[in-house]
Amino acid sequence: MASTFRDAIAFMDNLGIYDVVLPFLLIFTTVFAILEKSKIFGTEVIEDITVTRKNLNSMFAFVTAFLTVASTQLVATINQALAHIALLLLLAVSFLLLVGTFHSGSDPFKLDKDYNAIFMIIMFVGTLLIFLNAIKTEDGVPWLVFAWEWVMKNFTSGAFGALVLTIVIVVIMSTITAEPSKNKSGFLGFGGKKEEEEK
Repeated sequence: MASTFRDAIAFMDNLGIYDVVLPFLLIFTTVFAILEKSKIFGTEVIEDITVTRKNLNSMFAFVTAFLTVASTQLVATINQALAHIALLLLLAVSFLLLVGTFHSGSDPFKLDKDYNAIFMIIMFVGTLLIFLNAIKTEDGVPWLVFAWEWVMKNFTSGAFGALVLTIVIVVIMSTITAEPSKNKSGFLGFGGKKEEEEK
């Protein structure tokens, strides 16, 4: 039995809220915020106050958002990618929630810088994989699947082996030549021994 709220969501879907309005607002807000912060189109002085050129910024953001929603393929990619990114964010929050249960609570909970860098890399790779899975070829095959199939087909080739070997060597050399961290923390950035205060 369909609920009233489910019918309302279906009605908004038929109305084009998810395919037109929300992607338009998302692109417009993102582009406008970037232009306001970067001040690419310059600034102007109004009554001795320096302000950004909001008219140019808003017009550029409007045109960009309008051209984006005009492409159904781009809109479908954005909708699929953002849904999976929200799931990735939920997984990260759930992980931090579980780790936080073992925190003493005596000081604010935060991860060590090294672990922050690791999780940032994981999030970057996850976001990249999400977008590669959302973008599809003309045959409807996601780029991620296409790349994976290409790797599997060329896995035994000499060129692919040389590429993998080069990447492994670069990672090993960068790990060996990296400067050791002065402050070593415990698991996930807490629980380690603090440095003794200088006497």
